[in-house]
Amino acid sequence: MRLTKFFLPAFLTVVTFLNLNAQNINGRITSSVYAFERASSLTEQDMFLRGYETLVLNINQDNYSLRTRMNFETNFGNDLYSDPRFRLYNLFFEARKLFDVATVKLGRQPIFNQVASGLFDGANVKVDVSDFTLQGYFGGNVPAYQEAKVTEDWNSNRIYGGKIAYSGLDDFNFGLSYVDKNFTPIEYEAQRLDANFNPITVLIQQASNQYKYGSATASYMGLLDLNAVVNYDFNFMKLSKAEFSGRYEAIENLGLNLYYNYRAPQIRYNSIFAVFDFGNTQEIEAGVDYKISKAFSVIGKFGNVEYKDDNSQRFTLGLNSEYGSLSYRQTLGYAGELSSLSFYTGRTFLDGLLTPSIGLAYTNYKLTADADESNDIISLLAGVNVRPWRTLSFDLQGQFSDNKIYKNDLRLFFKINYWFNTNLDIL
Repeated sequence: MRLTKFFLPAFLTVVTFLNLNAQNINGRITSSVYAFERASSLTEQDMFLRGYETLVLNINQDNYSLRTRMNFETNFGNDLYSDPRFRLYNLFFEARKLFDVATVKLGRQPIFNQVASGLFDGANVKVDVSDFTLQGYFGGNVPAYQEAKVTEDWNSNRIYGGKIAYSGLDDFNFGLSYVDKNFTPIEYEAQRLDANFNPITVLIQQASNQYKYGSATASYMGLLDLNAVVNYDFNFMKLSKAEFSGRYEAIENLGLNLYYNYRAPQIRYNSIFAVFDFGNTQEIEAGVDYKISKAFSVIGKFGNVEYKDDNSQRFTLGLNSEYGSLSYRQTLGYAGELSSLSFYTGRTFLDGLLTPSIGLAYTNYKLTADADESNDIISLLAGVNVRPWRTLSFDLQGQFSDNKIYKNDLRLFFKINYWFNTNLDIL
């Protein structure tokens, strides 16, 4: 079912109402181009120049809003598959403070949770009652490339779930949530052999796959900063993730950090990947940060990751300041041998008119400690933001990298941003 048959009549009705009665219209228009090369053979490359037009629009009247974000993209010169392409990221109506307790969203909208964040077409209701927040949502999965249509098979491509949060204790927050997401993989054609071993083209269609997860969260912000998350997979009836992070400021300007993560691979129900032998990972990382002055701070971290039959270590040293950052990272063991040094700086001049920035990174790596060959990567990022007026800005950025796979790879990106915010007088 096309979006024009499903959302457009309601959308036009709401737009007409809010346009006639709107108190505020705001948003952003962005135009950008991206230039890059793509290898067409071992000795030849094709040059691509890709253009993007993005609109973010909010129409507001009291506690009611219509919000949308859309993007149009195409390639100039050499065509890419399925160009031009229109992406509809958001298109939803929002009503706040209904009966002083509820917020309702209808349409294509973002969703954030521990497992299945993204977009969906449907309804989202949040209610605040005393120290509790209750939220529930139901809808259909957004098709690939955010196409402007909704699913015709809601049973095979639906998502629903909810969350309850409690904040009645000082400095504490608790939450319980559940998400059930079902979707049908995109069908495709592949070459197979028939009974006589002759090649034939077969349409591959797979059954819908599911995520069914429950999550529990807890946090404390006081003498200690603590956060804990646990995810449980109800399809496979096992613990999916347990994550803990904490920071304690032992003395003024000196912080101690601890991070722990247990993670099982997130496998979709009915997926062929569920039959493979896989292992879980556990990682623990401890670190320290020290604020030398208002302008400078240093950090140091060491971590260990345990795989099914092996382990890996990493450590990081860094210097952060109001002028930029400098960091060194070393990885050892099963994850490969890697040494990386990176630097980034950015500074605003002339009351925000010019903001140049530059980043440089050098990485040396090899797959195993006893491998004969090591590889180098050099990456350079340079750009400038020009903002002559509060509502208009220009961004120019260049990206360069060089390694054995991409020799002297150069990419350019240019963007124009225009912000608008208009308050209307209602008679």
